[in-house]
Amino acid sequence: MSSRTTSSKVSFAAVTPNNLGTVRKLNSVLFPIKYSEKFYSDIVQPDVEDFCQLIYYNDIPIGTMCCRVEEKDGQAKLYLMTLAVLAPYRSRGIGSQSLQHLIDAAAAHTKPKITTIYLHVQVSNEDAKRFYERHGFKEVGLYENYYKKISPHDAWILQRDIEPKTVEGK
Repeated sequence: MSSRTTSSKVSFAAVTPNNLGTVRKLNSVLFPIKYSEKFYSDIVQPDVEDFCQLIYYNDIPIGTMCCRVEEKDGQAKLYLMTLAVLAPYRSRGIGSQSLQHLIDAAAAHTKPKITTIYLHVQVSNEDAKRFYERHGFKEVGLYENYYKKISPHDAWILQRDIEPKTVEGK
């Protein structure tokens, strides 16, 4: 084993059947709801590997982000189901790096081309709303009774357009 002298490092790895247990454990700590078996089987599918990632800090798994691609009428949206980092690692820019990683992956994705990322934020979670707004998301609506088992039940719908990466001079 080599020792590290570099400063802290954030890295990402696709969610796979081999690390799904880690994702389950992190989600149980990070979120007030229990995710279904369908959620866990969906996040290990190859078509979402760019968008379902474990977040590492110095090789320690400290967070998760999971999305699904929704296609309708030839348009694709990315729905951000979860993005969270363990409390001791917050306020270090890791969430911002993670969200940027996701935005970059969405912009680079061509089959299908993703035009938008959207998510729900519980109306009591002003900090999360501000975090997403700092990253270009806008409130586009309110979903009443979105959360069935936790209170308050309402959620803001936040959305951000994705600019596809273009090759100059084409």
